[in-house]
Order: sequence, then C-alpha cells, then structure tokens
Amino acid sequence: MPRAKRGPKARRRRNQILKAASGFIGKRSRAHSIAAEAVHHSWQHAYKGRKQKKRDFRRLWISRINAATRNLGQSYSQVMGGLSRNNIQLNRKMLSEIAISDPAAFRTIVSAASENAN
Repeated sequence: MPRAKRGPKARRRRNQILKAASGFIGKRSRAHSIAAEAVHHSWQHAYKGRKQKKRDFRRLWISRINAATRNLGQSYSQVMGGLSRNNIQLNRKMLSEIAISDPAAFRTIVSAASENAN
C-alpha cells in the first residue's frame, strides 16, 4: 500500500491558519507554527471580548441612567427600585436611550417610579 502524505489536506489547513493570521506582524503572519499559536490566542481573546462587551455596555447604560437621575435629584438605585415596585418593565438599554434622546419622557418615567415609594 502506498504511503499517503496528506498533501492537499495539510496545505489547505495551513493556508486557513495563514489566512486568519494575515495582518499580523512578522513571522506571525508567515510561519505556520508561529501563526497557529497567534491565531489560537486571538480566537481566545475574541471569545472573551464578546463576553466583556456585554458587561461594558451594561456599565455604560447604568452610568448614563445614574447621571440622568442625579440631575433629577434621585439615585440610580432609588429609580430602579421604584420601577420594579410599580411594574414598569424597561431595560437599562432603553432607559439610557430615553434619558439621552428624550429627557422629558425620562422625567415622567422617574416621577412614575418615585410614586408609592415606601
């Protein structure tokens, strides 16, 4: 039985790694073994970054809501507690957008949240 050297398949696998490493500097974009390590690290960072992005946006929305509620004389926690007590179901993303784009509507939401405060 003849010896099989996996020529086309191995070349295809190496070229996929080198294509993913295009744009890297130096041997990281040219040498397969070094490029493979760099690409695998970059994939790990991309995976972590997709999770981190969700945390970063939530922090941004909370800080925007907090700044807008401080201007109205309340705190973020008071407003969010009032919203949940009064069954006003707006998520933080929408609240921050309303606070930026329509301050009058945000003022009415905050006043509705502060009603029936215990």
